[in-house]
Amino acid sequence: MAVEKRSTSLEQVRNIGIMAHIDAGKTTCSERILYYTGKSHKLGEVHDGAAIMDWMPQEQERGITITSAATTTRWRDCEINLIDTPGHVDFTVEVERSLRVLDGVIGLFCAVGGVEPQSETVWRQADKYEVPRIAFVNKMDRVGADFFGVVGKIKNILGANAVPIAIPIGEGPEFSGVVNLVTNRAHYYDEKDKGMTVRIEEVPEHMRAAAGEWRRNLLEKACEHDDGLMEKYLDGDDIAPDELRAVVKKATHNQVICPVLCGSAFKNKGIQMLLDAIVNYLPSPADKPPIIGESARGSVRRRVPGEGNPLAAIAFKIMTDRHVGKLVYVRVYSGRLESGTYVLNSTQNKRQRVGRIMRMHANRQEMVDCLFEGDIGAVVGIGDTVTGDTICSEADPIILEAIEFPAPVLSVAITSRDRGDRDKIDKALQKLSEEDPTFLVSTDPETEDTIIAGMGELHLDILIDRMRREFGVEVDTGAPQVAYRESATIVSEVNERFAKQTGGRGQFAQVAIRIEPLPPGAGFEFVNAVVGGAIPKEYVPAVQKGLTDALVRGPFAGYPVVDVRVTLFDGKHHEVDSSEQAFRTCASMAFRKAMLKANPQLLEPMMSVNVSVPEEFAGGVTGNLCGKRGRITGMEPLASGQTIKAIVPLANMFGYASDLRNMTQGRASFTMHFEQYETVPLRIAEEVAAEKAKRLKSGA
Repeated sequence: MAVEKRSTSLEQVRNIGIMAHIDAGKTTCSERILYYTGKSHKLGEVHDGAAIMDWMPQEQERGITITSAATTTRWRDCEINLIDTPGHVDFTVEVERSLRVLDGVIGLFCAVGGVEPQSETVWRQADKYEVPRIAFVNKMDRVGADFFGVVGKIKNILGANAVPIAIPIGEGPEFSGVVNLVTNRAHYYDEKDKGMTVRIEEVPEHMRAAAGEWRRNLLEKACEHDDGLMEKYLDGDDIAPDELRAVVKKATHNQVICPVLCGSAFKNKGIQMLLDAIVNYLPSPADKPPIIGESARGSVRRRVPGEGNPLAAIAFKIMTDRHVGKLVYVRVYSGRLESGTYVLNSTQNKRQRVGRIMRMHANRQEMVDCLFEGDIGAVVGIGDTVTGDTICSEADPIILEAIEFPAPVLSVAITSRDRGDRDKIDKALQKLSEEDPTFLVSTDPETEDTIIAGMGELHLDILIDRMRREFGVEVDTGAPQVAYRESATIVSEVNERFAKQTGGRGQFAQVAIRIEPLPPGAGFEFVNAVVGGAIPKEYVPAVQKGLTDALVRGPFAGYPVVDVRVTLFDGKHHEVDSSEQAFRTCASMAFRKAMLKANPQLLEPMMSVNVSVPEEFAGGVTGNLCGKRGRITGMEPLASGQTIKAIVPLANMFGYASDLRNMTQGRASFTMHFEQYETVPLRIAEEVAAEKAKRLKSGA
């Protein structure tokens, strides 16, 4: 049988995403990309609930993106795999896992808002994965649009070498087109056919001085990264557009330049130039370095895209489809993934059979026989696979680096309205937690309540709404519970002895441990410093397990313990009565006593809050935030008011959307994301501990 070949060369593939702050226009931009590339024949608008990429009912009702949507389209003989990501901080997991598998990203910025809080968050996520970027300043038609102001903020706030390769012809209501600095031509978009027709003309007279200045800036920035181009520029020779593109492309791939374009997606201006920039400047899978992983024994392995290389792919997203079941989204780095074949899930060391393979277009599927290196698609049949697992060849295994996800900061207890729905609820929670690694489900061991935890109020609201719509179960929720933590403040030591005689063989163990506080975010560290065989080596893992058991419920208020180092430095054992269970129990007891001696403190999640508010309400909003134990960290002027920046305890931010609406007549907006854990003042910590004890006692 003939071996199937890919229809597009690897060099002509682009795996890209769009990332931005909420309401910067990501989905509108995606809709225009699909329209101009011929993938869709009608413009879907977010405000009408008709956007193709926002297909979930919750997205259409709220006008926001909740889940990353993938699609494939073509432009200038290039195959573009596009992922539209959410902008709301509660769904940052979607950005995280998308960036893990993308080769390039469009950073979208509002021409009025500029670099907004979530813009910074997603930019740092792209820095983490070293993803090359181009920037697109959107909404140039809005009153207050300031293209060069946004470019300055990209440089100053994000630290990027932002280099305009296009500048606007007019701003706000006067915005009429874009000057392409690479070709030194003006592009105008015909409004009669929704921008489909592009007129390319000479740069208008009133723009020539500015265009000349910014073209020189582009040439000088490019020359810094290419000696040949520098020589031609200094000699005064003409530089052809293709020469300039090649240098900008190389500098973009190396992340030393971030090309900046502009336009208005809603007004259908500038999107074709953005598509050209995707093809011209963002990397193909062939331009990326080899993907690095490990063998089962921990040795470094590499995979290079190319014909005949072993399969290596990563599962980056799980989705449940009511018609086809569990869909596993994968990015193939090398080899090919074929339907009907057996593969190895090397993360779990499980052999799995690949069922159907699909290319996704939002929530619609197109069946294909295989995915080639560089492709992104969805697979049915590998049901045990979870987010972050590696799928590879059985003959040549590799384990790729997993995806890290932030820990939830908010939890609520849920109860069924109908006792007969217990099984349906369990099934719904299992499927939703499979899809979303930041959605955790647990059972309180004392109250036996089902606890769901997520990234914020909106996150949990959406998930509860999905349980109702998709799984047909109604649940009631308790009051939101903050994810407090406990930690030590001083060093303490304990020598604990556990002895129990119940007839026959007894239980004996003795451990001496030292607890030390660690810096915030360090987690838990265990050190075995036992010498001379005081505790046999086979019992040390049991000691560590007993310590991790005790971490779950701290002695101050019953919350998990973080940021401590525990050193096991001495102990005793009995030849007959000692056992793993004895040492595990003894270690838990020792930990609790040592934590009580270590002056334990309660930690609470602090949120970075940014409020955009009209000038006349700024004072009231500032005072309200201070009243919530907030710290004002800065204020920035806006065209229509102020942006107030503050650090506020999450415990005091519940219901803030309603409070802010009432304070400002509905004219203010805010964003909030987790910043760090900080010590709770003693008086409030005692109240929290008393409230937790009361809930446990009442079983609520």
